[in-house]
Amino acid sequence: MITFITGLILLICGGAAYGALCQRIISPDDRETPAVRLNDGVDFVPMKKWKNSLIQLLNIAGTGPILGPIQGILFGPVAFITIPVGCVIGGAFHDYMCGMISARSNGAQMPSLIKQFLGKRTYVVYNIFVCLLMLLVGAVFIYTPGDLFVTQILKADNSISNPVVWLVYGAIFVYYIIATLFPIDKIIGKVYPIFGGILILSAVGVFLGLFIKGYPLDEIWNTGVSGLHPHGLHFIPVFFVTVACGIVSGFHSTQATLISRTMGHEKEGRMTFYNMMIAEGFIAMIWAAAAMGVMNFGLASAETSATEVVGIVSKNLLGSVGGIIAIIGVIVLPITSGDTALRSLRLMTADAFKINQSKRRSRLWLSLVIFAAVASLLIFAKMNSGGFNILWRYFAWANQTIAVFAFAMITVYMMRHKQPFIMSLIPGMFYMFIISSFILNAAIGFNLPWNASYITGGILTVLYAIAVVYYGRRATNRL
Repeated sequence: MITFITGLILLICGGAAYGALCQRIISPDDRETPAVRLNDGVDFVPMKKWKNSLIQLLNIAGTGPILGPIQGILFGPVAFITIPVGCVIGGAFHDYMCGMISARSNGAQMPSLIKQFLGKRTYVVYNIFVCLLMLLVGAVFIYTPGDLFVTQILKADNSISNPVVWLVYGAIFVYYIIATLFPIDKIIGKVYPIFGGILILSAVGVFLGLFIKGYPLDEIWNTGVSGLHPHGLHFIPVFFVTVACGIVSGFHSTQATLISRTMGHEKEGRMTFYNMMIAEGFIAMIWAAAAMGVMNFGLASAETSATEVVGIVSKNLLGSVGGIIAIIGVIVLPITSGDTALRSLRLMTADAFKINQSKRRSRLWLSLVIFAAVASLLIFAKMNSGGFNILWRYFAWANQTIAVFAFAMITVYMMRHKQPFIMSLIPGMFYMFIISSFILNAAIGFNLPWNASYITGGILTVLYAIAVVYYGRRATNRL
């Protein structure tokens, strides 16, 4: 377990040090936040720090930091190092900066920030990607918790012919509609503490179970760092797309800007945005280790689905009752991301088309349009044999693509404020290479050979860096 424990130390100590550096750069002060200054009783509502932090954690921690690491650990114990390092200097930094920049821009959502810092043309392209991502998140985060509930809790068949599946989907759907329409402190602010308790209880239970059961974990010096995936997948870029939410996730930027509208004081930002991403990295590490343990015990294999691994781990570590609690915790995660994803989509669409959201009728008809699109994606995924796999792959790739836009926005912001923009430029370049080489090689993309994908991805990465720095300098000189 030495590699695993080393990774945890990197995550916790690195997060404390780098988080302090990020806070020093932003220098939060006593200015009025949008929640106080623009309080409308619906989306701009001051809430307590602990509640904002818990909501942010539940918003960003969908199935990604669980199902992703379960699949990512097939690359070997190198995941125990890449997850914490990436989380500290990439994901947590990304979330913190997006949340704080939004708080200093009247609670502007990501499309508005992209328009402000990267221009109208980039804004149009970004809007297409982010709206697609939000719809995919909504559909994926109905599908996965619904199937987990049916198979792991009800012990029923999750096939399309089982009406129970559609009833469970419908129940989640109704909750999403309610959470999207009502003021944030009336629904989300009330139920999330309950969900948070379940999440924390299940995560702590699995973590302690790793040591109590003595799960055998591989060490990096025994396997190497090249990646030993049983299906021969390339560590770069596949690992970083697969383990998206535990390292860097563009979806998180949309949630940080949402919570920027309920933050009562700027100094709460580090706990709310940065530290909650470190907590998600911790969840990712736990499930990566648990998945490796059950595979080394022979209870699961590379062919076992990620959702099946969740059930095996939970029940093996915590018994029947504790296992059910852990599974419920896993089910809660995507539900608490899906609701705010669709709420964010409503806000971003309203901002783009200048639709007043203080009126219930305006919120209702806009929400109905959004939910009709989500329902269509969900039906497609369920009624086609490969529908969900296609949905998930595009979701994962779009997620990282949104992060590249966010890092570019952060870079320009930091250049304008004479801050060390290299902190955002480097992870932005890295993920530009990841998303470009992945989509160039993938069957759902251009299906090019790896050499061609890597070379072209490298060229696109250099062009990305040049474009961002050029635009940032030009924007700074105009000030």
